[in-house]
Amino acid sequence: MAVPTAFDVDFDGTVAVITGASGALGSGAVERFLEAGATVCAVDVIAPDEEDSLLEPDPAAESDLAFYEADLTDEDDVADLMTTVVDDHGRIDHLLNVAGTWRGGDHVEDTDLEEFELLVDVNLKTAFLASKHALPHLQETEGSIVSISARSSLEGGAGDGPYRITKAGIRLLTETVAEENRGTVRANCVMPSVIDTPMNREMMPDADHDSWVDPLEIADVIAFLCSDGAAVTSGAAVPVYGEA
Repeated sequence: MAVPTAFDVDFDGTVAVITGASGALGSGAVERFLEAGATVCAVDVIAPDEEDSLLEPDPAAESDLAFYEADLTDEDDVADLMTTVVDDHGRIDHLLNVAGTWRGGDHVEDTDLEEFELLVDVNLKTAFLASKHALPHLQETEGSIVSISARSSLEGGAGDGPYRITKAGIRLLTETVAEENRGTVRANCVMPSVIDTPMNREMMPDADHDSWVDPLEIADVIAFLCSDGAAVTSGAAVPVYGEA
């Protein structure tokens, strides 16, 4: 039986909070959840009208999309965000922790503390705070969380240790939330390798781009993990790296 895509998933009447919504994967997830009928609360520090944003809402179209600008590393900001979303839309059914970044190139002894702290803050702290403050609302709706880990988090490696460490933390956060909320909130994560984004193509112009995974393909898997079709799946780390 074929795995349902977001086109087969019915999220009508549900509310999804998607962090990192202005990036390639985040904007892809926004598109998929809107197609599936969800009300999407897109969250980022980069607004849709800023140059670096890939989120392009059509102001002339009727859409169940609302944008919220928030610093996800600030607990007060995150707490206010979740309260505002519930005040605006009445509930939270899905949380997608997509916000994140990559840094690499130095061995541990040459890595600046500021770079390590940046990766911890952006990759792990954001997911922790968003999960913490969304969970009381997700427990009411028996909702779901999907976070973004990484294939490289499965083992150590030279040059991008802090990134791998934070993405391994996402897997452990996922397993912890799943265990603490058995029977109520499902928590899973996906593990991409190289995603086919404009930034990655610019950074690696000579790579085999055909082997990379399109953000929309990953968004399909995320949508499935939030759907009733994955009702028995929680605490999983799902590979989404294709041939990359």
